[in-house]
Order: sequence, then C-alpha cells, then structure tokens
Amino acid sequence: MTRTRATDLNTGLDDFLAWAEKERGAPLPVRVADAVLTLLALRGADRRAGVPEPTPQLLRRVLHEDLPPLLCATPAELAAVPGVLTALADRVRAAGRLNAKRHMRLVAAIDDAVPEFRRAIADPRNLTWPAWYASLLRAAGVDSDDPAAVREWLAAHERAPRADRPVLPAPLHRSDVAARTFATRVQLTDALLAAFAHDVEGPSPTGPLLPSPPLDADRPEEALGEELERIAGALIDRWTAAGLSDALAGPYAALAPAPDALPHVALADRLLDEHLDYYGDSGTPLPPPPVLPAPEDIRGLLQGAPLPAALAARSDDGRELAERCGFPGPADDVWATGTPQELTELGADILAAVVERIAAAPGEDEESAREAHEDAGDAREARDAHEAAEDADYAEDYALDAAHLLYSLYERGGTADSVARKAAEQGSWQVDPSLEDAPVPVPDTAPADYVTPSPDELSALLGIPGLGEEDRAELDGPARSLSAVVDQLAETGCVFRAGDSYGLTALGNAVLRHVLAAGQVAAPDEETVAAWDAAEVITAVQNWPPRTAARTLAQWTAGHGGGSWSDLLNALDIAKRTDFPGIRTSTLFAYLDLAAVPAEALRSAVPNPTIGAYAHRLLLTRGEAAPSDAERVPPSARAVLILEELDARWIEDLRTYARVLTEEEEPDLAALPSAIPGAFDAAASTWPGGAASLVPALAEAHPPTSVRVLEQLGSGHPDSRVAALASRTAKAAKAKSAGAGGA
Repeated sequence: MTRTRATDLNTGLDDFLAWAEKERGAPLPVRVADAVLTLLALRGADRRAGVPEPTPQLLRRVLHEDLPPLLCATPAELAAVPGVLTALADRVRAAGRLNAKRHMRLVAAIDDAVPEFRRAIADPRNLTWPAWYASLLRAAGVDSDDPAAVREWLAAHERAPRADRPVLPAPLHRSDVAARTFATRVQLTDALLAAFAHDVEGPSPTGPLLPSPPLDADRPEEALGEELERIAGALIDRWTAAGLSDALAGPYAALAPAPDALPHVALADRLLDEHLDYYGDSGTPLPPPPVLPAPEDIRGLLQGAPLPAALAARSDDGRELAERCGFPGPADDVWATGTPQELTELGADILAAVVERIAAAPGEDEESAREAHEDAGDAREARDAHEAAEDADYAEDYALDAAHLLYSLYERGGTADSVARKAAEQGSWQVDPSLEDAPVPVPDTAPADYVTPSPDELSALLGIPGLGEEDRAELDGPARSLSAVVDQLAETGCVFRAGDSYGLTALGNAVLRHVLAAGQVAAPDEETVAAWDAAEVITAVQNWPPRTAARTLAQWTAGHGGGSWSDLLNALDIAKRTDFPGIRTSTLFAYLDLAAVPAEALRSAVPNPTIGAYAHRLLLTRGEAAPSDAERVPPSARAVLILEELDARWIEDLRTYARVLTEEEEPDLAALPSAIPGAFDAAASTWPGGAASLVPALAEAHPPTSVRVLEQLGSGHPDSRVAALASRTAKAAKAKSAGAGGA
C-alpha cells in the first residue's frame, strides 16, 4: 500500500475508495472514509483485509466516542456515514474475512449504532475548537481545504468586533470547549503512540500503520513525540479544516484557549469538589442568587473593582497576577470591548488567580514568623513571634480554604455570613446548627479594620450562651485571619465585607455562577427555577437555606396559579414514596410553613397516606386544624412521621457517641443514654394498640429506615417484651429490605 502524504496512515484508504466507487458506481466522501478507517485502525482493528476490519464493539466506540469530537462534516457527509461503514463491511467480506452470517450481524450493528452517533455528533459537549471554527468557515463559504483561505478567515474573525462574532451553542462556555479539545488531542496522541508501539512489537502483515518516525535524531524520544503531535495535527486538519491546528496553536491561539490559559478552570474543579463533598452529585442544584446584574452592567461592575482596574492599568504590584489573567494580551481587548459573557469570564479568571495567590502566600508568612520566633532574643520578642506564628497558621488554614469560602457563600443563596461565626465553625466550636445558615445584617457603615464582635454579640451569632472575653480573645486570631482573606477576595469586586458581615456582590454572583457552570455544577438562575415542575422544586429546595427555600417556594407558586401549592404537596408525596430516606419531610414542611402555604392546601393533604400527618401537625401548630382533621389522618401517615422522628433521635445518639469519643480517652458508650426509647414510648402512648401495634407499623412505613431504629429499641428499651418484639421485627425488616434491594 502506498502513502501519498508523509502523515498518511497505512489504512488502505485509496484502494478502498477506488473499490467502493467501482462497486457502487458513486464515490464515497473522502473525509468521512478517512476518519472512519483511521480511527478503527487506531482502535486496533485487524488490517489483514487491506483495510481496518470493523467489529460491532469497535464500531460503537469509534462512532460514539472517537468520531464526534474529531469530525466536522457537512450534512451530506454525515448522512453518508452509514454507507461508508456498510461499504467497509462489504469490502472485508469481499476479501474473504467475513462469512455471510458475521457480515449480516455487522451490518445490523451499523444500523443500531448510527442513531447514537447522530445524537453524539450533535451534542455540544463534544465540540472542540477545530470543529467549531471549521463549522464557522463552512458557514461563511470558505474553502476549508485551502490553508491560506482558512488563515485569511481567522484573521478577519479576530479583527471582527467581539459582539459580532458567533457565540458558542448553549450551554457551552469557552472552558468546556477548551477541556474537550485538550482531552480529544491527548486521546488521539495516546492512540498514535500505542499504534507506534504495536508497529514496533508486532506489525500487521500489511505493514506498519504509522509512517517511519525519525528515530535517528539526536533525541529520538523528543523526535517521536513531535512526530506524533505533527501527525495528530494533520489528521485533525483533514477532518476539520486545512492548517487549522497550527493556526490555533500559534498566531490565533487567543481564539482557542487551552485550559491552562483560563485560570478559572482550576477554581471550577475546586468548586466541583466542594459540591461533591456536600451533595455527592454535581446535578444537585444550588439555590439561585437573588440578585444577578443585568448584562449591560457587568462592564461597569468589573471595571469599577479595585484589583481588575489595577491589573488593566499595568500596576507594578500585580504584574505576575496580570500576566496570569492575560494582561497584556487577550484580556486587554476583552476589557475594552468584550461582551458581558467575556467580561464575566475575565472576572472569573481574576477571582481564580487571587484564590491561587492567597493559597501560595501563607507558607512564606509562616516561615518568616517561625524564623522570627527562633531568633527572638528575649521573652517578649519570643512571645510576639509565637503569636505571629500562630496567626500565620490561622492564615494558612483560611488561605487554603478560600475556594470553600466562595462556595459556601454561593450555597447560602446570596445571604451574608459572619466572619466570626465562620471562623468558629472552622475551629470546631459547637455552633448552633440552626444558626449556621442564618443571614447576618449588613451595616450601612463599618470601620475598614476588622473588629471581632463583643462576647454578647458572639453568643447571639453562635448560639452559645455566656461567652466571655477569653472566648472572644480565643476567636480573635482566626477571625482576623479570615477577614484578611475576605478582604483580598473583596478587591476583585466579587465579595464585600462590612464589619463582621461578608458576602457575594452582584458581580460575585454572576462570576461564581459562571465558574460553577464551568465545573458542571447545577447553578440555575431564578428564571430557570421558575420553569421547573413541582417535583424539581420540592426536591431541590430541601438542600437550601430556610429563607432561600421559602422565598423560592413562594415565588414558584405565585407564578404557577392557585393550585400550585397542592401540586407541590403531591410532588412531595411522590418523592417521599420514591426516595424515602432522601426526602427530609420535616424540613420541607418547615419551609412550606415559612412560605405561608395556605391552610386549604394543607387540609387537602391530610388524608395522604405518606405526608398526611405532617400536614395535620402543621395545621395544629398554626391553630388552623378543624376538629375532624385528626380522624382523617391515615395510620400509615402517622407511622411515617413517628418513624422519621425516631430516626432523627438515632442520628442525635450517633452525634453524641461521636462527641464523647473525641472528648474522652476511655468512653463507656454502653452507658450513654439513648433518646429513642423515651420518644417511642411517648408515641406508643397515643397509638391504637400501644407498643405492640406501633412496632410493626414502623417497619411497614419503610423497612430499611426502621431497621436501625428497631435495633436500638431491641437493645435499649427497658421493657423486655418491647425489646424482643423490636428485635424480631428488625430482623424481618432487614430481610425484606435485602429482598427489595434496600429501596
């Protein structure tokens, strides 16, 4: 087989195209045939038929994984993909490498794989920079096989006003395309390296797949790498547009940034890690910010912030940071004429670069503080140096956690937090859980220097009565260190601090939302949430701070008509039956109460077999229950409520055990009291049939959840009869759960 170009692979392309045209009477599209044969060969397809021989498995991998990000084809070329594959199957059969049965099976596999290929090729998440620009070239009528025409178009595109340039398809950001481009190039180069190794160790009888590399060079390993990169670029050009790889890697690199040219990509990864630590799923949505700036306001907000303005003005103090963010360079043009999305991305890059700088700085401060401690000549100097070293320790803790601070602010739903309270949480103080998400008032004026709140103010902030000056002094160092980090973040215009309160600005909401989206974290805006159905709303808000959740519920129902409260309650019922442990019913009813759910909607939910007892309890609490409502609550709904309350006691017991384990050297866990027996007895006192009837009712409500509650009753209830019944029922519930897959 002959090669016509130094970068051609030995795939039998020319012979195959000639054979197919002779057999079919019409030529096959060269671009598609080249890509299909090359990718099959790089996947390790046997080439003894003179062409790469497809198998159903190889076919699926090439069509669904390899081809979509690498090929930019016209609609006619894409429509020809099944024909190219069928012709390839026919060619392998003609070479005697497929019998009739295997040929028929392969053709059927082609038919099965094509619909998913069409979906994948249209999926914007598979878009790469070469494919994007190749599509724009073709749309503009440029000859994509003419390198000079390609470069001429790129030059004109770069000169065009940013607002006039085509935008990436939603929901893509430049970071998405950069990441996909990088991953695709690495995958292609790795496949070429594997093919080279196969050529060396056991080449096909038809000859090596790759051209001979320049192994006689002075540095053969470097020469091999360069040659493989050159081949990868040539292949991408053949499947997109001629000369595009070198152009986008060289003079037009600003049009196709790599991930390392976008500082906010690293911050996006960090925020994704934070989100997964909290929720375990990137698709679990964060609350929408209450305030997002209008697109036309982004420029003024960014250019009015101290640090971005200094970077754009070439301040000597921030030269390294400026270079990291693209000043001088592509950021200058964005600063002057960028679109709102580009300016938001620039703000994200600046914020991310500051987070990087904060994390890198404390180590130096700590080292210098410790050196001062060692060199101190008298007791006073030694004490001061020791305190400086402790402050450096605090600073490092918070510096490394700057990304967490940003995530936690966004996760609060736009409400301000307290520096002192955050420092206390970080220092493992026993902050009242009900206050952790409580918003903090923002004063109209406050001194620039941070001052730790008074003991009385700290007691109110932390929910810890009786704090004194010693407690305040203990918290002062961590709080001041945290405030210093907050103040550095505030220079970006994304964060504010007023006294002890701090939070995200409108610009910060927009920038953080952009970064979260780059990390594939669900970060909807209020418009998106308003378009959700009742099930999406009710499952999302349970993870949000109370006031944010209540505001969202009220806004959603206001926009969906009078029956929307009942829609929410019905959705809550379905969600609870579908995912019993995943739906925090008590929390959601508390949020519904905050949102002022009408009594009529609650009363209609009272007969519900899952949530009816919760609806009735809320009516009672608000003084809106009718005398007959209690009789309408199904026993199953009462059992659900009691089971969840007992399960909450089980979690309280677990926390108590964990605290005792950390506080005592030799704890006697067996002697620790459990809250479950007393709560069970209180519930059994009003249950028809008492404890003997309540135990099986709990198991019936949800067997998997009941197991740990019943096991605790079995080991800790003072009445041996109740304990024995609970133990037997727990065993049966465990067996039932195992049979049902633990659902």
